[in-house]
Amino acid sequence: MTNVWRAGLQRGRIELRHLLRSPKEMSGHLTNVVVALVIAVYVTGDVPGTHVPTAHLVLAGFAAYLLFQIGLVNLPQILVTEREEGTLLRLRATPGGIPAYLVAKSMLVVVMAAGTLALLLAVAALLVDGPLPHGPGGWLTLLWVTTLGLLAVVPLGAAVGAVLPNPREALALIMLPTMALLFTSGTVFPSTSLPVPVQQVAAVFPLKWMAQGLRSALLPDTARTAEAAGSWELPMVALVLTAWAVLGFLLAVPLLRRAARRESGSRLSARHRKAAQSGALPA
Repeated sequence: MTNVWRAGLQRGRIELRHLLRSPKEMSGHLTNVVVALVIAVYVTGDVPGTHVPTAHLVLAGFAAYLLFQIGLVNLPQILVTEREEGTLLRLRATPGGIPAYLVAKSMLVVVMAAGTLALLLAVAALLVDGPLPHGPGGWLTLLWVTTLGLLAVVPLGAAVGAVLPNPREALALIMLPTMALLFTSGTVFPSTSLPVPVQQVAAVFPLKWMAQGLRSALLPDTARTAEAAGSWELPMVALVLTAWAVLGFLLAVPLLRRAARRESGSRLSARHRKAAQSGALPA
């Protein structure tokens, strides 16, 4: 296990260097931050029933969505792409290869998420007077909600990546439901403005609770009156995110092992031939 952790951390450092040296990949994360800031600039008025700027609610919601997106959009795409390239096949023949790979991917996602969140909050505070935690309690809430939120979505993202068919279809299959959750989970406007059935469906998924937890850390306590329950419901936030984390781990481990077992040279060659015939790869 010591060798697995050492190999995983080393691989994670290498992947982080590649990420930082890739303008294309970095621009994707920066674009999300810019979009959140632009929307916050153009949103006016206060949250109904409070003196909290609606822009602050939007920024807190986008902070949650960026964490959600990294776990449930970016990570599955990475896993599917590397599976198609034969990475899982090579790792299956390497002692401790799959566990070290998961350690590296976890390290990569955590650093990506923490860096994106820190950048959004810092730039928003400097440019548009964005919200920051109030006191040690707010920072502690920000820390545990971010940690639990990542634990809830990263294993789930790994499970999704293990079953997606190929990189060409992955984005289409996962973007529609994630965009639907963005607009139904109270991340861009108060959830109380949505029909009750929509609120009930959104409450099943982790994004709603991640956004609510981050709002409790970033917004003043008076903003809780705009929540559906009239409070932050932090115990429920912790309970739901923990439940999704457990479910994600229960799904991810067997699905990733199954995906690795199913890999073979013939399957890889067949996928490459199919991609070449479709024009996705050079013949």
